[in-house]
Amino acid sequence: MNHKILKRVKRRDRIARHVITVGGMAIIFSVLLILFLIARVTFPLFQGARTDEVTQFPLTSSAPATSLVAAGLDDYLEYPFVFDAQGVVRFYAPPTGRVAREIRLEPPAAGATVKSVERFAGLSFGVLWDDGSQTLEHVRFTTSFDEQGRRLQDQQVVRLAAFPAPREGAVKQALTRVSEDGRQTQVALLADGSLLVRQHVESEDLFGNLETADHAFTLTGQPDEAVAALAMDHAGGALYAGTDQGTLLRWDLSEPGEAELLDRLPAFPDRRAITALALVFGDVSLAVGDAKGGLSTWFPVRVSEQAQGKHLQRIHTLTSHNAAVKTIYPSLRDKSLISVDAAGVLHLDHMTSERHLLSLQTRAPMLNSTLSPDGRGLFAVDADGMAYLWRVHNPHPEVGWKTLFGKVWYEGYDEPGYVWQSSAATDDFEPKMSLTPLIFGTIKGTLYAMLFAVPLAILGAIYTSQFGHPRLRGMIKPAVEVMAAIPSVIIGFLAALWLAPLLEKSIPSLFLSLAFVPLFLLGAMILWQFVCKSPRFKNLDRGLEFLLLAPVLIAAVFCAVKLGPVAETALFGGNFKLWLFSETGIRYDTRNNIIIAFALGFAVIPIIFTMAEDALSNVPGSLKAASLALGASRWQTVWRVILPSGSPGIFAGTMIGFGRAIGETMIVLMATGNTAIMDWSIFNGMRPLSSNIAVEIPEAPVGGTLYRVLFLSAVILFVMTFILNTVAELVRQHLRKKYGRF
Repeated sequence: MNHKILKRVKRRDRIARHVITVGGMAIIFSVLLILFLIARVTFPLFQGARTDEVTQFPLTSSAPATSLVAAGLDDYLEYPFVFDAQGVVRFYAPPTGRVAREIRLEPPAAGATVKSVERFAGLSFGVLWDDGSQTLEHVRFTTSFDEQGRRLQDQQVVRLAAFPAPREGAVKQALTRVSEDGRQTQVALLADGSLLVRQHVESEDLFGNLETADHAFTLTGQPDEAVAALAMDHAGGALYAGTDQGTLLRWDLSEPGEAELLDRLPAFPDRRAITALALVFGDVSLAVGDAKGGLSTWFPVRVSEQAQGKHLQRIHTLTSHNAAVKTIYPSLRDKSLISVDAAGVLHLDHMTSERHLLSLQTRAPMLNSTLSPDGRGLFAVDADGMAYLWRVHNPHPEVGWKTLFGKVWYEGYDEPGYVWQSSAATDDFEPKMSLTPLIFGTIKGTLYAMLFAVPLAILGAIYTSQFGHPRLRGMIKPAVEVMAAIPSVIIGFLAALWLAPLLEKSIPSLFLSLAFVPLFLLGAMILWQFVCKSPRFKNLDRGLEFLLLAPVLIAAVFCAVKLGPVAETALFGGNFKLWLFSETGIRYDTRNNIIIAFALGFAVIPIIFTMAEDALSNVPGSLKAASLALGASRWQTVWRVILPSGSPGIFAGTMIGFGRAIGETMIVLMATGNTAIMDWSIFNGMRPLSSNIAVEIPEAPVGGTLYRVLFLSAVILFVMTFILNTVAELVRQHLRKKYGRF
């Protein structure tokens, strides 16, 4: 060859090699960049909370800091305020800490001072006066705008309810609530340890006249134990008490004038004192602080199927303090809560995820602290009279490795479980974002689809390439490849609206066909052994056997369809779905995994069939001829020679089909019930990762927890397919090395 031509050919080869190498590396880099960009959105999910100090300032008051009985903060972090023992509500203006406004509460009796203040429901405060009377005050911030468009904020304190001092004795602690229907409830802890309940109820009679009724009764707690902490829900319908011997008590006060003791149980084996109680956002879970610094949450559960009602049980244990827990303040935004111990150290924890989000400590012990109603601000006062204002960044406290992949015990559930439920109708709903049932659903749907698709595709490829007539191969292979061009939305549409109702009416027929088809084929093959010796049928023994088998298959399906209703009446009392539920407890869902197996299997059959058929057809003819020449039958040749030689290609096609099934979205979105359950039953549905992303992403606020969890789902899908393809390539290379050619 001419030296110049050879040199030019080598130069072009080098250029092609470099271009291919650069292109391949660019593709790998692009894929990794996509993975990084997706994963980057999920990083904030696992970041802890942090605080940015807005300001700190000394309180301008002649009274000592110990006389401050409560603190509060507005949503804008503009006017933190404190209650002092003289009944003055003092609003401060950061960052200088100047007093912006003072509002003096009117005492029920002249000269009365504030004994204690209980903060609940954001900016509502139950003020207990030293004469035993109690008022319910609400701090209200009103917003207006001036002519220049500047926002102006005004402060008011509105009295919602008032209870006079009881005649039964001195009051040590008291709680007051006003429900939405106007019922006022007060629970007072008296000096003798009893609990006085007073209720003021207003209602309308049949003629629209307003009627009022007052009820008063006394509750006795645990004998020989002193009540150390109290908590009550926002409506005044549930009362909780904790004693100095560690006993928890729960009463139902929902019926006016009546109280039912629902629980009396020891909270701790060592009988440590309960020092603080608070109801977590939603008024279902009770946060309990104890004398050893422990912090736990409890809520009522059904302990057994035979049990009457629900009873308190410890569900979550949060990070402990080094000293006794003094106060607990729940967030009004989520299930987070702050707790302060006797040493003045503040913890921020999330109940459900059990994440310890942050710890704060001021220079002097912290006396009073509070979260803003939206949970984005934190205000505290220490023993030296120094006030601290922080901005809290806590975007995803409910997400953790446990809530995403482990069993979590949610409110209202009788046991821990894997639950996906991203939204509900109530404001106090707690999102449940376990990815485990979604991963399970992805694997479940894929496995059932592959069980249907792989045998059909591979056996069809074997027959077409090794036993079928060449003209048959020329018709079947293009037809199967055309199947791959059918849009998945069409397959899902037909599966959901045509196949699912059809199978619902004829499930017994489906099961009968699974038995009849192999029996009919076996009988046909036995009969063929006698018929094939006839000269009339010998020509059919050359790749056209399916012409005889097609009527057999049709006959088997026809018999199954006709006998299905008869079998349902005889074996299942005429209703298979009712029998299935009554006998096994399994519900039959119209859109179930049988539908998914057919629909998703139909979508992946063309991929597996085409690659398997190409791999078998490309096995060198010399290997087949040598095997036949040595006396092997056609089937022995296929089983011992052709299949091993083509196994790398068959395996590659199967894995590609597996990857297609894992990532399929529209078929599983339309043809399954999208129920995030963990059950291997073929009679119910599932929710895979792919369809979950499609369903949830339109409703996910950008940057929100759901939004980022959906991106995490995409990362998991990416990783699953990456691992699957890597393992498949390793196996393929092993098979290729073992069998020499492919």
